[in-house]
Amino acid sequence: MPTPASVDAPVDKAVRRDLPWAAIAWFGVLLIVAYYPILKHLVEQWMNDPDVGHGFFVPLVAGYIAWQRRDRLMALEWKPAWWGIAILAWGGLQAYIGLLGAELFLQRSAFLISLIGMLLVLGGTALVRELLFPLLLLPFMIPIPTVVYNRITFPLQLFASRVAEVLLGLIDIPVVREGNVLELASQKLSVAEACSGIRSLLSLSFLSLVYSYFFDSKVWMRWALFFGVLPIAILANAGRVTITGILSEHDPDLARGFFHELEGFVIFAIAFAMLYVLHLLINWIYRWKFEKGKFPKEAPVA
Repeated sequence: MPTPASVDAPVDKAVRRDLPWAAIAWFGVLLIVAYYPILKHLVEQWMNDPDVGHGFFVPLVAGYIAWQRRDRLMALEWKPAWWGIAILAWGGLQAYIGLLGAELFLQRSAFLISLIGMLLVLGGTALVRELLFPLLLLPFMIPIPTVVYNRITFPLQLFASRVAEVLLGLIDIPVVREGNVLELASQKLSVAEACSGIRSLLSLSFLSLVYSYFFDSKVWMRWALFFGVLPIAILANAGRVTITGILSEHDPDLARGFFHELEGFVIFAIAFAMLYVLHLLINWIYRWKFEKGKFPKEAPVA
C-alpha cells in the first residue's frame, strides 16, 4: 500500500526570511476586487452544475499545498520580476475581451494569468517555480469551453451507449440502439451529456494529480496516473450505463432520480479504486524493472 510521500525538503532555519505579507495582502485584495464579478459567477456555476462541483475543492487543495511549502517559500530570495506587470496587463486585456464577447472561459482563465503576473511581481520566477504544481491544479476549477465540451461529450455518449448495447446483449437483455438512445423492453434510456462520463473524467483527473502528489514522491507518477484516468473514466461510465439498463429492466424507477445519482457515486468510487490499483500496478512494474533486488524470491513449490 502506498504511503504518503514527503513533499517538503528540509529547510535551513538560518536562511528563513519574513514573507512580504503586506504586499501579498495588497495585491491579493486588488486581484479579487478586479475579478470579483467573474469569480462570483464561477462560484455560482460550481454550486449549480454537478459537472464542475469539484471546483470548490481545487483552490482549497492548491492553497493547502502552497501552505505546506511555506518554509521553502520563506527560504527564497524574493526578487520581483517587473515584466510580470506585462503579464498582469495581458490578463486584464484578456478579461476585457472576454467580457465584450461574453466568453466565460477567456474571462476566467484571465484570472489565472493575472495571478501568475502578481506572483512574478512579488517574488519573481523563483516564486512561480516553487508554486508551479499548485498553480497547475488551478485550471481544474474552470469549466472547459462549451465548444470543446460538446466535442468531447458526444463521442463519449456514443461510446458508452455502444458498450452498454453489447453488454446488455451478452446477458440476453433485448436492446436496440439509435445513436445515444437505448430502447429496452420497458423504456427508452437516453445517454445524456451528464451521463457521458465527462463529470467523472474531470473530477478523476484532478484527483489523480492530488493523490499522486501526497502518496508518491515520483513526479512522473502524477502524469502516468493523470493519463491513466481517461480509459478508467470511460470504462467506468460505460459500466454505469450498462448497470442502469439492467436495473431498469427490473424497475424503471431505478434508472432515474435518487437511485440514478447514487449509482453515479458508487461508480465514481469504483473508478477511484481502479486508479488506486493502477498506481499499485505501475509501482510494481517499476520496482520489478529497476529495483529487482527488492522482490523476495518465490518459495520453491513442493
